[in-house]
Amino acid sequence: MDLTQGTEKEKIGRAKKTMLWFAMISMSMTFAGLTSAYVVSSSRPDWLKDFDLPPMLLWSTIAIAISSITIHFAKNAIQKGDNKQGMLLLLVTMILGIAFVIFQLLGFSYMTNEFGYNFTGPTSNVVISFIYILVSLHMAHLFSGFIVLLIVVYNHYKQRYDNGQTLGLELGVMFWHFLDFLWVYLFLFFYFVR
Repeated sequence: MDLTQGTEKEKIGRAKKTMLWFAMISMSMTFAGLTSAYVVSSSRPDWLKDFDLPPMLLWSTIAIAISSITIHFAKNAIQKGDNKQGMLLLLVTMILGIAFVIFQLLGFSYMTNEFGYNFTGPTSNVVISFIYILVSLHMAHLFSGFIVLLIVVYNHYKQRYDNGQTLGLELGVMFWHFLDFLWVYLFLFFYFVR
């Protein structure tokens, strides 16, 4: 397909999607570098081999995986003109995203209170520091995902996605799916790589 073909609007849409892909690839490279450093560091003598993830991280994974499903169906509903169903599913996605954050914070609290591990100081450990850094970095990206989701909800409320004008919606859904995929990768990485 020739990317220079089509209307000006189609070209702009393709350019915006390409820019989002480049942004997501660069974010992925950051996490790939950090998880690689985690693997290399696992040969250290002070590495925790018997550390179990807090159960709240599993619940947060379930919440964000379901949010990926709800935002997908929200997009489908909006594209079919079912604005009420679309709005309901967007709000459910937002609630699931908030639940994800709450479970993450509870997981941090659990690591501190139950295991006695902190991010820094005498009770810190390199494993816990890596987990804090990677989870916090993902949470920072999720914050931008919430901003995108709020913009999508606002634009949908203002009926800006009518008549096939769904580029903003599609970009928002792509980014939310990326954040979900990124967390599932991190959770499985922490679960299986010791």
